[in-house]
Amino acid sequence: MTEWITSDGLTGYEEAVAFMEARAAAIAAGEADEAIWLLEHPPLYTAGTSARAEDLREPGRFPVYDSKRGGQYTYHGPGQRVIYVMLDLNRRGRDIRRFVQQLEAWVIAALAEFNVTGHIREGRVGVWVERPDRPRLPDGRMAEDKIAAIGIRLRKWVSFHGISINVEPELSHFEGIVPCGITEFGVTSLVDLGLPVCMADLDVALKRSFDEVFGN
Repeated sequence: MTEWITSDGLTGYEEAVAFMEARAAAIAAGEADEAIWLLEHPPLYTAGTSARAEDLREPGRFPVYDSKRGGQYTYHGPGQRVIYVMLDLNRRGRDIRRFVQQLEAWVIAALAEFNVTGHIREGRVGVWVERPDRPRLPDGRMAEDKIAAIGIRLRKWVSFHGISINVEPELSHFEGIVPCGITEFGVTSLVDLGLPVCMADLDVALKRSFDEVFGN
């Protein structure tokens, strides 16, 4: 059974990491159920294990936390749904690649409920949307923006950290970093795409599509 936890207000990053580490350890020990935690953080940047110092453009803008998750720099803040996934891969198959693909499929399925088509791109982590309303790139490709980031960590084959989906964050806050080390593409949100979606709407879509992708 997977427990769903939703936190109101803003949850501090260090508090969230402490909770995830304790819950992951309890899951690995067979003492707790798997959990999906839905929350929002105050404005902050996190540096994943592949982060490059030069990608932090404005070091003093917001607090910066070193994170043991995979990936590079990312922004978290109000208006962004953070989804921390504490799932036991011991019983879901010890296949990290498949697990990441399931997380991607989950985000895409949730976005589809709002008629948003998410894409996975080779060499670019996260979920992307095409922007035919924007000028094409210099090489002729269609412009694309990132709408969701994914970064996980495993300990004893139990996952923690997870996904962030932009509902209505202040997009200018991403300018303090090179998001995920990618410079040629932008960042968007559901509201930026013209959709009047609130956090509760996305939560309903996430819960509905979770079962389709993960089975319970």
